[in-house]
Amino acid sequence: MVNLSWENQSSVVEFVLRGFSSTRQLNIFLFMMFLLFYILTVSGNILIVLLVLFNHHLHTPMYFFLVNLSFLEIWYTSNIVPKMLLIIIAEQKTISVAGCLTQFYFFGSLAATECLLLAVMSYDRYLAICQPLRYPMLMTGHLCIGLAASSWLCCFLLTAITMALLSRLTFCGPNEIDHFFCDFTPLVHLSCMDTSLTETISYATSSAVTLIPFILITASYSCILAAILRIPSGTGRQKAFSTCSSHLTMVTVFYGTLIATYLVPSANSSRLWHKGSSLLYTILTPMFNPIIYSLRNRDIHEALKKCFSQKPGFLR
Repeated sequence: MVNLSWENQSSVVEFVLRGFSSTRQLNIFLFMMFLLFYILTVSGNILIVLLVLFNHHLHTPMYFFLVNLSFLEIWYTSNIVPKMLLIIIAEQKTISVAGCLTQFYFFGSLAATECLLLAVMSYDRYLAICQPLRYPMLMTGHLCIGLAASSWLCCFLLTAITMALLSRLTFCGPNEIDHFFCDFTPLVHLSCMDTSLTETISYATSSAVTLIPFILITASYSCILAAILRIPSGTGRQKAFSTCSSHLTMVTVFYGTLIATYLVPSANSSRLWHKGSSLLYTILTPMFNPIIYSLRNRDIHEALKKCFSQKPGFLR
């Protein structure tokens, strides 16, 4: 009887993203704040990319992966923030079903790619500290390109499986999503079909691309810590640790926000908490990336000094 009633309903062609608030004054404040964060995120990550591209002494595996990460952060935040700003200030809360699924596809693919890239960067730091003499022979240009390309391709293909299953679902109403972007859980809850297979496969793929990289990162840093502790001089230990401290900070921030968002039991977390924690990894984490690497990295400091000391046309 329930299935018959579903068939008599018309399919939803667009969703309504509720966003944050219905108060005009608060929306203006949120718009200005998120717009500032977005500008800082995009400009900061573009600066990292340009610094690495135009400074030959930064053409190393570590900075090659950092460019990949910065490019990802630009794409990642641009997939969500512009639409969120329209929701807040212009109250254009509707998004087509196709648009919503597309936003989720890029969100899921890029988040998964970041997990793999962080794991690849930890492997690079492991080789640099634990195998310093063999590092140039092991971390070749071809290997760097292969690791980065595999991370991107693997995650976009895995998310395509979930995307294909989501695209086969029927949405009969209601069509309101109590969020500021199209996340997986709100989408499947709006479907009037059995979503158990979709949820199971999505859980399996998302677990694979988050837990496996996390295990690899933990193993890499365990070996790195053991190697650092064996260094006899305090100066040597400090220098070795400084080469991976920025990346370790990024891993902590990224995985910390994911855990806060998705591993907190839904019964004990409010919608407001879920939105707030989602803001951390969709806006704040991408913004922290260039800040962390700028503050803790001597090579970036030198590249910035060189950039500002050159004539305005130095990039031509």
